[in-house]
Amino acid sequence: MKVTIDKYSGFCFGVVYAIEMAEAELSKTGKLYCLGDIVHNNMEVDRLNDMGLEIINHQQLGELKDCKVLIRAHGEPPETYHTAIKNNIQLLDASCPVVLKLQHNIKEGYEEINKIDGQIIIFGKEGHAEVQGLLGQTDGKAIIVASAEDLDKVDFSSPIYMYSQTTKSPKAFSDLQEEIRKRKEIVGNTDSVKFIVNDTLCRQVSGREPQLKEFAKENDVIIFVSGKKSSNGKMLFQSCLKENPNSYFVSEEKEIKEEWFNENSQVGICGATSTPRWLMENVAKNILKLQAV
Repeated sequence: MKVTIDKYSGFCFGVVYAIEMAEAELSKTGKLYCLGDIVHNNMEVDRLNDMGLEIINHQQLGELKDCKVLIRAHGEPPETYHTAIKNNIQLLDASCPVVLKLQHNIKEGYEEINKIDGQIIIFGKEGHAEVQGLLGQTDGKAIIVASAEDLDKVDFSSPIYMYSQTTKSPKAFSDLQEEIRKRKEIVGNTDSVKFIVNDTLCRQVSGREPQLKEFAKENDVIIFVSGKKSSNGKMLFQSCLKENPNSYFVSEEKEIKEEWFNENSQVGICGATSTPRWLMENVAKNILKLQAV
């Protein structure tokens, strides 16, 4: 059996930055609050918890005073920063630069489209941490669209500025654009009313999809390692599954099943942008142990 870990899989630079910032602070003080899971991977969250990282929610943030709180890569809405100032909380801001740029663009777009009675559409997952931060740039008035089924909330006779959560699938983003154009044609105002599409996908993330498809084809069995909360993980796993039906989703090494392999299997291990390298290495070791028994 041959086991290969995809060299491109694992943390994106935004997650690496947030974790390094947390580790640096914890090494000095042994205590740090983090607003929401620092990464959508329970194994990595548990590792950092053991170092002294405590996960809190927005309600708990409002009850804290005179302490340090980490803002994870997903970013936060303006209200979070207002709360920190009021409660004398020092924020260690690890918001991903790509997300911060998107927040700025949406804020500008919202101010502009308000002047022409238009709408902001954000292609993303309702309730996702990044999406909540983006929604906050529009005073909560942007329309969140997860699929074409949500387009009933949109007024196609009014101007539309469209943006996307940074980790969404490029194909799904493109398909949604086409559906909006079709519906605007039905209304009959394709040329007279603005429809501006802002490509706000993270290329480091979206570029992994075609590469992973090739990796899935090259191996007999694919073990995709990801936290169950990861939107990026769910999307990338489906890409693997389409190319290789012998693809399996696991969150940790103990979920591996011996019947997935034989002694001649070429096994590929890959993961999401929220999957730590050490976890993929543990999965690889476990697979080889099963074969040795």
